[in-house]
Amino acid sequence: MTRKSEDNQTPSENDNVIDMFTRKPLDEVNMHQIIRIAPELDGMEMLYSNDANPGKMFSMKILCWALMKDGTIDAMVPWLNKVVPARELNDPLNGRWEGYFDKCHDQAFFDIPEHKVMELEQAETYYHLNETEDKIVLQEIPDTIGTHAILTEDKFKSIILVHVTSWRLYSTGEMLAMVADDKKVENTPVLPGDECLFAAQEHKDFHYFFHYLIANKIKSGDPEALAAFTHLVEG
Repeated sequence: MTRKSEDNQTPSENDNVIDMFTRKPLDEVNMHQIIRIAPELDGMEMLYSNDANPGKMFSMKILCWALMKDGTIDAMVPWLNKVVPARELNDPLNGRWEGYFDKCHDQAFFDIPEHKVMELEQAETYYHLNETEDKIVLQEIPDTIGTHAILTEDKFKSIILVHVTSWRLYSTGEMLAMVADDKKVENTPVLPGDECLFAAQEHKDFHYFFHYLIANKIKSGDPEALAAFTHLVEG
């Protein structure tokens, strides 16, 4: 979906990539900036493997699908201390992308679902925002996969696991996890957009994201989960 100019320049030159919505040349720094997200509501997962478990495949729930400024689309997953495109996973220790999985049809696949492509492109066309230097919220979606943020102020001697309420996409392309400040909660349940929410990644004590299954095992003192967590911290 990346649009190319018709001159004789090489693909590596910056003005050879055209924004599919504004029709203006993209500079290389902003090519992969996220401009639109669509929550994954049908339970699709990312498949990945790692060197610690050869021959095994693991799955992780997809948070949402993201449309980048250059027209590419990928699934987004909370991974270690940030949210990342699934196909960019390339960490020999912690995992690498192997594909996607549709539990409803019990099928593995590699291409972005066409209905998500249409949803993202049509929504971007409809809600397209002209470029601005101001940092504003473009979208805020609820976290539907049970993501938790881990906070610690004493180098993991003690930890706080906080449920992520929502994710905000900013005009800068950043996706930030929003968690509730218990001291500022006035209404329950806490919903996306609530004034009590703050960005986990911007908190001085933030370190990692965890899937809710692992977070609950850590909370309950599960030996295997605690051992894996200790290994991550020491690593």
